[in-house]
Amino acid sequence: MWKYSLFASMIHFSSPMTCKDSSACQVACYFTPFNVLQRRTSSGTSFGLSVFNLMNAIMGSGILGLSYAMASTGVIGFSILLLAVALLAAFSIHLLLRMCIQTAVSSYEDLGLSAFGSPGKVLVACTILIQNLGAMSSYLFIIKSELPAAVAGFLSGDHGGSWYLDGRILLVITSVCVVLPLALLPKIGFLGYTSSLSFFFLLYFAAVIVIKKWSIPCPLPLNRTVEYFQESNSSECKAKLFELSKESAFALPTMAFSFLCHTSVLPIYCELKSPSKSRMQNVANLGIALSFIIYFISALFGYLTFFDKVDSELLQGYSRYLPNDTLIGTVRLFILLSVLLTVPLIHFPARKAVMMMFFSGRPFSYVRHALVTLALNVTIVLLAIYVPDIRNVFGVVGSTTSTCLLFIFPGLFYAKIGREAWSSPQKLGACGLLLLGVCIGGCSLTLITVNWAYNE
Repeated sequence: MWKYSLFASMIHFSSPMTCKDSSACQVACYFTPFNVLQRRTSSGTSFGLSVFNLMNAIMGSGILGLSYAMASTGVIGFSILLLAVALLAAFSIHLLLRMCIQTAVSSYEDLGLSAFGSPGKVLVACTILIQNLGAMSSYLFIIKSELPAAVAGFLSGDHGGSWYLDGRILLVITSVCVVLPLALLPKIGFLGYTSSLSFFFLLYFAAVIVIKKWSIPCPLPLNRTVEYFQESNSSECKAKLFELSKESAFALPTMAFSFLCHTSVLPIYCELKSPSKSRMQNVANLGIALSFIIYFISALFGYLTFFDKVDSELLQGYSRYLPNDTLIGTVRLFILLSVLLTVPLIHFPARKAVMMMFFSGRPFSYVRHALVTLALNVTIVLLAIYVPDIRNVFGVVGSTTSTCLLFIFPGLFYAKIGREAWSSPQKLGACGLLLLGVCIGGCSLTLITVNWAYNE
């Protein structure tokens, strides 16, 4: 889920208020009083475009790790878990919409404020900041792993060992020359529209994964004897229906990371034409269902291409076995382009969270704006360089902040804000979602930590 907070920062809400001096308005006019929603019955975003906006907020870099999650849990195990996460995501959106109506607020942070006052708002902002850092570092990890192969595709001959094929050097160059200058701009609204192309890039990615299933033989072409191929054919090329191993701990966090869009739900709701809770719930259900289909197809065919040899970042396998393939080359370029256009945008809500937590109420300062942007950029570059595997990003961020935003906070806030009796289905469902989120997050993070210790 790359752009889960992108639309929260890019959608402009009509309001009689003007944006001139406040620091928040230097980023964007974020949220207006919810009563504006009640007056917007004849204008706004259509149902179809709202579904597209939500899908664009859902789908992101998590799609590259789902094939690895399937290899760690089996085809049927993965299917059950992915469906469960999708249904729980739809239910948590249902709770957010009910709280939105009851409290008349239109942002995730304000729900935290309504539930637990200023500490709740700061907690949500801090969680969103960490989630944004994880999303941006996962993007930069893709640059580190895929940009060298893209550069090598334009070169002839052997250039092994050259500095311009070192992913870490290329990462630093692109971060300094592209990401940082764009993130420093006070307004980069045009990239909000351009980044929507990344959704179509992911559709193209899924289509290519299906096509290339028949381009890579199984067993994978390694330097081994024919006899070994014949003996291993039945084991290496057979899909596992259920699988449980120490790597399975990364599966659920990766799925939670992939379906997180909850900070975009309320802004999209406020822009919906003829807004109502049932209409927005239909938008969420359809967006999640279509995203589920695309996720499942790409994960399934990616797994059936490499089986147990699938990489935690799916494109690395294609770079290894189809280094000069034209379709894979175009997919790589499209993914890199979408990453370069999206990372600067995610700086905006991340920087907004930092400003709110540490510099709330102060007038806008471009020096402070630049220093916070630089600090964020240095942080995500260091994470991308020193984190050895993208599954670690998905695992840690997915089991902590993604689980909080997807399961724990909606359940916790509704248990506090909801006006129904504790015995009502809504309150019981919210408490169940809260307990489930705590169990998933705690167990996943514990297993991931044990897995790291075991590998060490």
